[in-house]
Amino acid sequence: MIDYQEELEQYKERIDELATQKRYAELRDLFLPMEPADIALLLEEGKQEQMPLLYRLLPKETAAEVFVELEPESQEMLINGFSNTELTEVLDELYLDDAVDIVEEMPASVVIRILDKATPEMRKSINEILKYPEDSAGSIMNMEFLSLKKDMTVEDAFKRIRRIGGELETINILYVTDPTRHLLGVLSVRDLLLAEEDDLIEEIMDPDVVWAKTTDDKEDVAQALSKYDFLAMPIVDLEKRLVGIVTVDDAMDVIEEETTEDFEKMAAMLPSDKPYLRTGVFATWKARLPWLMVLMLSATFTGMILNHYENALAACLVLNAYIPMLSGTGGNSGTQASVAVIRALSLDEVDFSDVFRVLWKELRVSLLCGVCLAGANFVKMLLVDRLLLDNAAVTPLVCLVVCLTILFVVVFAKCVGCSLPLLAEKVGLDPAVMASPFISTIVDATSLLIYFSFASALLGI
Repeated sequence: MIDYQEELEQYKERIDELATQKRYAELRDLFLPMEPADIALLLEEGKQEQMPLLYRLLPKETAAEVFVELEPESQEMLINGFSNTELTEVLDELYLDDAVDIVEEMPASVVIRILDKATPEMRKSINEILKYPEDSAGSIMNMEFLSLKKDMTVEDAFKRIRRIGGELETINILYVTDPTRHLLGVLSVRDLLLAEEDDLIEEIMDPDVVWAKTTDDKEDVAQALSKYDFLAMPIVDLEKRLVGIVTVDDAMDVIEEETTEDFEKMAAMLPSDKPYLRTGVFATWKARLPWLMVLMLSATFTGMILNHYENALAACLVLNAYIPMLSGTGGNSGTQASVAVIRALSLDEVDFSDVFRVLWKELRVSLLCGVCLAGANFVKMLLVDRLLLDNAAVTPLVCLVVCLTILFVVVFAKCVGCSLPLLAEKVGLDPAVMASPFISTIVDATSLLIYFSFASALLGI
């Protein structure tokens, strides 16, 4: 595996040197010991004009594995340069779920050509999977799996594995079905190895199977794979007939995709399915502008509060200096709570029924945080702001106003931050939509109200 940028650069220089000198046999030998993902990285990072040539040097099976690891843009370029024979060879080596992923990423003209050169069986399977909703388990499942019958012996099972196992993505887990494909049980190759040759599959299989439906959310299936430490999850239709499996590599892709999407939403951006450097300036602008516009307009409330207390600010100008600190502390506190709750929701650790337990916990946490922050700030204001900076306007009473505000703002922000995602989940919205800037906007307005309320009560302004 290529671990360091320096090593990557060395490989790139060597590849460029051999390609320039047309030493193709040495190039092929250079690629042979490498992992497909590393080869794909080198092809992506190298000269684009060399990619078709270098790709054609790879053995057929390796080429298919490398093709899956390439970015969609590179895949499209190679497909457009493939002859019909080359395209057929690549498709023959692809697993069904990888072929579906490629079809989903390609433009219509390329898809037509892929489907035209695919086998009738692959074409039928691809079209069937594409019928499922984008976020469903059916859309990411692999319809190629190894099934056994309960009346088979262990010896029969091994014969079947040897006959068709080489064509499948995984044979670690085996599924037992009846003649109508209803799922009856599951067993591993390890179970077969430890059993006697004349033992019946029915005797060694586990009838308690954890499965998912084709209509289940793909993120839920990915989390289930992680929860149970499965290598694959059987997928059944509404009649509990086994129609496919979701493998752990596809589950990891889903988790990465969903995590990226949540982070983008929490950062007030419309989600994008492209890598950062491959996303155009216009597309990036379009993803960021709507939320920024909403948040900017929502800040109008903050301006209205400041205008309302204009006279109070004029009477005690030193209060202005602490508004950014109060807003920042409140926003940070709310974000901490919201991120923790959103993570717990994504891992199914909490749901809306736990709202009071979550609030009770965050209330106690916020009180501890608020007291510590308020105490530290009180000392800082007296020692630094008043004595060191010689600001006579920073009186003990002003310090008390600021520090009481910090305490109440932290408590309010953490309660809002933990409850909004739970409420969103309850009403069917994406909790990640309750992005940190959105929470900050609510907390900003509320912190000013709390601030000026204390100022009016204690300072008489």
